[in-house]
Amino acid sequence: MFHPRRTLRALLFPLAAGLALTALPAQTAQAASALTNGGFENDGTGAATPGGWTEYGDTGASFTEAGGHSGSYRLSHWATTAYKVETYQYLSGLTDGRYRLTAWVRSSGGQKSAYIALKNCGGTEQRTDLPVSTSGWIRIVVPVNVSNNQCTISINSDANAGNWINVDDLTFTSGTSGLPIKGADISSLPKSEAKGGVYKNGSGATGDAVTILKNAGMNYARVKVWVNPADGYNNKTRVLALAKRVKAAGMKLLVDFHYSDNWADPGKQTKPAAWAGHSYSRLKTDVYDHTYDVLSALKAQGTTADMVQVGNEINGGMLWNEGSTSNWSQLAGLLNSGYSAVKAVNPSTTVALHLAKGGDLAGTRWWFDSAVSNGVKFDAIGLSYYGYWHGPLSDFQSTLDDAAARYGKPVFVAETAYPFRLDSDDSLTNQIDTTGELVTGYPASVAGQTAWMNTVANIVEAVPNGRGLGVFYWEATWTAVNGNGWDPTDASSGNGWENQALFGYDDKALGSMSWFSHR
Repeated sequence: MFHPRRTLRALLFPLAAGLALTALPAQTAQAASALTNGGFENDGTGAATPGGWTEYGDTGASFTEAGGHSGSYRLSHWATTAYKVETYQYLSGLTDGRYRLTAWVRSSGGQKSAYIALKNCGGTEQRTDLPVSTSGWIRIVVPVNVSNNQCTISINSDANAGNWINVDDLTFTSGTSGLPIKGADISSLPKSEAKGGVYKNGSGATGDAVTILKNAGMNYARVKVWVNPADGYNNKTRVLALAKRVKAAGMKLLVDFHYSDNWADPGKQTKPAAWAGHSYSRLKTDVYDHTYDVLSALKAQGTTADMVQVGNEINGGMLWNEGSTSNWSQLAGLLNSGYSAVKAVNPSTTVALHLAKGGDLAGTRWWFDSAVSNGVKFDAIGLSYYGYWHGPLSDFQSTLDDAAARYGKPVFVAETAYPFRLDSDDSLTNQIDTTGELVTGYPASVAGQTAWMNTVANIVEAVPNGRGLGVFYWEATWTAVNGNGWDPTDASSGNGWENQALFGYDDKALGSMSWFSHR
């Protein structure tokens, strides 16, 4: 078990349940300019106060015990009754500048709040909520700008009876954090608007969805392109028009090539009808010509793509059967054809390869090891990660970290999402519509959607060596609008995803857009 099992020692400085922690009392720990006992190894099991740290509140709920992330011990917060406790360390004599705290954590969830904060550092308090993870450890980061030569590291729980957190291996070092990419896929938007879709800001005023998202902090738009879709949307012409809006709003642009007339994903990679029957050699030319055509048209109108995906969720390859992973040399030729076309239009455009199943370490290694051994060229790695399909957060972090280190490339989340409710706003059952499908600790609510996005963003932010690029939300603007269903060949098809958009059933921007402002 990962939660503490111990006889609770007598509470020191007890607070009545329900009272909030107030300002720090006079500092009792000796101030230092470096973090002391960040691994909680100095005192063994059951330390009343870990060496170098101070406790405040229901202090009996803060203690060390066996079972560290590395080493033998960890800090835990836990009690048989509701509790509020802070374990903190005050640092002084710091050189002003940017710092980042890293910590390995686990949490039962269920608390009113559980977070690590950096405060009294000369500016706004910075905090990171602890992700809910009852098994694997997760590394989080908290960045801060120190401007008064001091900072307080604060571990906080406002918890119900039986809630617990584990914290270990804290480091406080100079350096920066943050995410360059805080984006969303908005491929559904043009068709939604054409079919009568309306978008409102949080106050209820009707406006342009691109502007609303930009004002919320979004800085990068992802747009898919099909070759010749039945409904005439998500093709070259529509992408060019949407790109103008994206760039006019001051955002960057990711173009996601599906190399199909319909959805391409791990279960289907169907060739466009116009390419059916083409030889492998001809398909390489098709990929180059289509990629070059779209991207050169974007460049000509002043909306050059900043990033391009050569393929979408290509775990099994693309342009089946010729480009299947059962024939890696041919798949490599198709991928490199796309890469060459991108660079021919603009050498500085980032080329990403995109897999699904973001928690599959072994599968991701196999795929990219195969790509590298077959000479595939790429600049970045994108992974889809949906927590209700792709494994626990700890597996996702392991896969992301491993990909960044193993291949020496920046990594990002190409797709993730979470429901803010479970019921449908159209006649089609939602893909996620029961509580049993949810990730433990993340309810189907605006708060749950927000917490999920902040958790995923922080895991990407924590990728070592600054290789975490950012996150794209999928699909921000796909609200339930008649005629804008999932099937481009069937105007009556429903959505199935409207409960995971970033606009509510009343068309208003959801509070969960706040994740775009994630540092």
